[in-house]
Amino acid sequence: MYSDPIADYLTRIRNAVRAGHRVLEMPSSRLKERMTEVLKDRGFVSNYKFIPDNKQGILKIALRRDPVTKKAAIVSLSRVSRPGLRKYVGLRDMPRVLNGLGIAILSTSKGVMSNKEALKRGLGGEVLCYVY
Repeated sequence: MYSDPIADYLTRIRNAVRAGHRVLEMPSSRLKERMTEVLKDRGFVSNYKFIPDNKQGILKIALRRDPVTKKAAIVSLSRVSRPGLRKYVGLRDMPRVLNGLGIAILSTSKGVMSNKEALKRGLGGEVLCYVY
């Protein structure tokens, strides 16, 4: 059993990208679904689907690839806030990932969203990960 489901989520995506897989499956949770929705909205994932089962459900994610070069849209995923050391940012300290080309996924009081959406809404929160 793992103690950090977000790190497990990011590791599964990172491993699938490195192995060249187009689709991956993992145990689902509402946080993982919302993080995947943010990745889909920002163009890192082409689609995702929740498959119910008798337990917690399965999250099936289709990774986005460039049609010409066949390279994955996700180059790097890194966990920022972890169970031993949480990282919170305010509106003025909002991180810019790769000078605006990447995104930071934040957990705010209004839900999970990207750093760009949090800036528009005037929110701060816990920085979960960086994606570019």
